[in-house]
Amino acid sequence: HKGLRKVACIGAWHPARVAFSVARAGQKGYHHRTEINKKIYRVGRGVHTHEGKVVKDNASTQHDITEKTITPLGGFPHYGEVNNDFIMLKGCCIGCRKRPLTIRKSLMATHKKKQQEKITLKFIDTSSKFGHGRFQTHAEKQQFMGPLKKDRLRQEAATTA
Repeated sequence: HKGLRKVACIGAWHPARVAFSVARAGQKGYHHRTEINKKIYRVGRGVHTHEGKVVKDNASTQHDITEKTITPLGGFPHYGEVNNDFIMLKGCCIGCRKRPLTIRKSLMATHKKKQQEKITLKFIDTSSKFGHGRFQTHAEKQQFMGPLKKDRLRQEAATTA
């Protein structure tokens, strides 16, 4: 069937191809973004409680056993802190930062060796994404910088109150 919901004129006779700017049917709308074969690096748990303790250790690996959260120092730019379950993908994702994505199993089976190889993460960078991030955890930053004025003021306010 010819269909009705489409653009009538898709361009001039020459150049004899359809330009990228012409509206065509496909999965490029707001709710229909589609990409294939995204490589999943990690499926992680958010901040949760285990035996009465709050567990925030979701960015450690076998090679880097530092207890740290997946959220970088100062939070992700234009997003904030990640407290829920998360998926770490290779590459980028379509849309703005807080837009939900639908992920499903690929319809086309991958036969490429690069897509099928097993990934072991050695290190997850949790330094600040604002400016030149240097420290992986807040404790590491405090140890290097020493006592700061704001910490002293906070301590004085706590002792007077």
